[in-house]
Amino acid sequence: MRYSFSYFIVLLTAVILTGCNAPVTVKEIHLGLHKNNDLKIRIDVTTTRKADVYAEYWADSSAGKKYTSVVSKNADAHSFVLCNITPNTAYSYDIVTVADGKKTISKIYTFKSHELPLFLQDQFNAKTADKAALPPVFKDGLMLINKRYAPGVAYLVDYKGRIRWYHMIDRLGFKVINFTKDNTLLSILGRNDEPTSYGSEILEIDLAGDTLLHLKKGDADFKQTIHHEILKNNKGQLVTLFVDQKIMDLTKVGGSKKDTVNGDGILVMDKTGKEIYRWSVFNVLDPLKDPHLLKTKKDWMHANSLNYDTDGNYLMSFYNNGQIWKINATTGKVIYKFGKGGDIALPAECNFTQAHAAHINQHGDLMFFDNGVEKHQSGVFAMKVNEQAKTAQIAMHFQLPKQIFNGRMGSAYLVNDTTTLVCCSKRHIIVLANTKGVLQWTMETSVPTYRAGFIRYAQLDPYLKPLAD
Repeated sequence: MRYSFSYFIVLLTAVILTGCNAPVTVKEIHLGLHKNNDLKIRIDVTTTRKADVYAEYWADSSAGKKYTSVVSKNADAHSFVLCNITPNTAYSYDIVTVADGKKTISKIYTFKSHELPLFLQDQFNAKTADKAALPPVFKDGLMLINKRYAPGVAYLVDYKGRIRWYHMIDRLGFKVINFTKDNTLLSILGRNDEPTSYGSEILEIDLAGDTLLHLKKGDADFKQTIHHEILKNNKGQLVTLFVDQKIMDLTKVGGSKKDTVNGDGILVMDKTGKEIYRWSVFNVLDPLKDPHLLKTKKDWMHANSLNYDTDGNYLMSFYNNGQIWKINATTGKVIYKFGKGGDIALPAECNFTQAHAAHINQHGDLMFFDNGVEKHQSGVFAMKVNEQAKTAQIAMHFQLPKQIFNGRMGSAYLVNDTTTLVCCSKRHIIVLANTKGVLQWTMETSVPTYRAGFIRYAQLDPYLKPLAD
């Protein structure tokens, strides 16, 4: 028995050593759609032993320009999702294995991508203005666009109006969506019967379309309806706006003794839905001082965006009073109120009415989309705000053509120093404008997207890269 046991150990060791010295080969390959998405091809690979493995793929018409998948490390079962796919296109691919310092490339395999479903065709119509030269950076990225009613769709679209990536949800709409610093897509989901930018679920997915986080109203401390914004802070926590209801005696202004005023608040939760921080507009402002409260009580302030200043404090814009507030993220104290009736002195030319998508741009300026309700013409502002002196200077301002006046929703983000990507939601159009407001490029959309963000390909690598065209 001792001899037989010793022989078994030696034989097993020999087999293992032989296996370690043998080249890694591919045993099986399975290919299909990832989650029934026509622009995501999934490849499952098994190898004879553990190795680092990745896929190379290319369109047959692209003169051999190769794209590379993520790398599956030190495993014998591997899965890849290829996202740099165009519809109805013939592709070739190979599987690369790396083990013991040796790289092995499999034989070449082929597949053909599907045509996009009919409901995704002809969604976007892009045009470049005559004699306009689009900045190279605009061709080096994609626009993030969302369909707000069910079935909800998140799209990444290029400057030609081509859908390069999408993710669909059957029963809910993507009410708001943001691209995070972790290169993920974070969204508020809502039913069709919920207001425009309001929802009751939070979804985070990666670029492969896999779910990283999904919270529903009722989970842990997530009890409120949320709206208009969903972000991550530097701790990876979820930051959103919520509807804060307060029961008040409004008899002094002609209301009832137990009346309800709907205000807004900031809610910070961890990934399980546990509340970390809460701030309410009721903490700093008395609704009874609003002479129009009986008309506005159902949506008193209507907060419509939330972002961070460079010092980590909050920037929050309100539609109903047309102001942008800076709020101390620790104490909740309002640092300044920017806009009519605020405490920052405004230049005479800064006559904006209602603002959306307030944020700090790459130059450190407070930038926002001006709905321009009073003058019936929308535009874009970037302001240099001096908190200590309580003053502001215009760093950039242009008005859009009156034909695309956008009284509600909208966004404006710099693409480079001379062009701005502007979303006119109500007009179903996204435009690229120069610093004088002249349109360089337009894209008509089939969906009234809430915003249009711009994401560089460097942030989407290796899932998405520029096409060879």
